[in-house]
Amino acid sequence: MEHENGVKDTKPVRVLIADDHPLVRAGIKTMIEKEHDLCVVGEIATGDRVETLTCQWRPDVLLLDVNMPGLDPVAATRSLKKHRPALNILVLTAYDDDAYVTGLLSAGATGYLLKEEALDTLVAAIRAVAKGDSWLSQRVAGRLARKAIAPSHATPAEPLTSREREVLRLLALGLSNDRIADRLCIAKRTVQNHVSNTYGKLDLDSRAEAVLYAIRHGIVDVSEVKEP
Repeated sequence: MEHENGVKDTKPVRVLIADDHPLVRAGIKTMIEKEHDLCVVGEIATGDRVETLTCQWRPDVLLLDVNMPGLDPVAATRSLKKHRPALNILVLTAYDDDAYVTGLLSAGATGYLLKEEALDTLVAAIRAVAKGDSWLSQRVAGRLARKAIAPSHATPAEPLTSREREVLRLLALGLSNDRIADRLCIAKRTVQNHVSNTYGKLDLDSRAEAVLYAIRHGIVDVSEVKEP
């Protein structure tokens, strides 16, 4: 992880595992503990304790199985992001239907990973979302793409400036504000201002909606929106 002053943080990424299957938690924990830059700070076995224990352990990344009993994943994600905006939530699930994908990403999840993915993909996804980058399994990206290219009857939004359009393109490709600032050689605060202005002009509330808008309006190609 890297701070705004350019100094790299040598502390490992703190990961909290929330899954109701003991074998799954054990397997993920064993895999993570083999990585020098990652560490497991705790495990959660029941959905009703996700919010409480996440606030208690304060991880960098919450690995969240959205099918846990006693858990409303969308409500929990929205609540956690409200109280801990810096928290990065990586959804881990077997489902890729539209309601799960758009609901959780709109609520603030940073990434959406299907359980069918290889374990090394999970490690890469954790590292990506820890930096604030989005991560989508290819099937999930496909879901977003199909929704994005559906006919839209919305009134055209106010045109963006060329810089706002470029920031939106990079945002839709999964870059964090820090990486966008580096790519465009501008300050992070300037990027934040462009993102805020763009969201306001286009009536967007999340990165998921930004991805959909960017695809629908030709700012990015569907083939570009995929897992890193």
